Amino acid sequence: MVKVYIDADACPVKAEAEKVATRYKTQLLFVSNSGGRPSPNPFVTHIMVAEGADAADDWIVDQAGAGDIVVTADIPLAARALEKKALVINHTGSKFDEVMIGNALAMRDLKSQLRDEGVISGGGRSFSKQDRSQFLQVLDNLLSKAVKN
Repeated sequence: MVKVYIDADACPVKAEAEKVATRYKTQLLFVSNSGGRPSPNPFVTHIMVAEGADAADDWIVDQAGAGDIVVTADIPLAARALEKKALVINHTGSKFDEVMIGNALAMRDLKSQLRDEGVISGGGRSFSKQDRSQFLQVLDNLLSKAVKN
């Protein structure tokens, strides 16, 4: 059965993911190195990994398989999960795929370089109610299809 892995540090859609996973009786794993509040929900598991920049990412990639769903805003993690044939979305509901991931990695590197050089500053736009709604719709659609298979 499909599992949903959440790159949980700073993820703004944890409650929404839990709601959808529970509806489909799908295992949801929140993975972080900062811990999390345990849930009484039998479909939710909190995984605390060792401190380290990529420890949560490494754990997710080691565990996720073909058809599982990975929720992350981390583009390198998304690329690694796609290599494992997982379905990958970010917290705004945007899907990552093999076609666009190379461009996303290149853009991430370019923006990092421009920030380091002081050409640009700050991050992306603010997270909105529309983003939250889009995430819910996309995750619901993915799990609905997965449950039917």
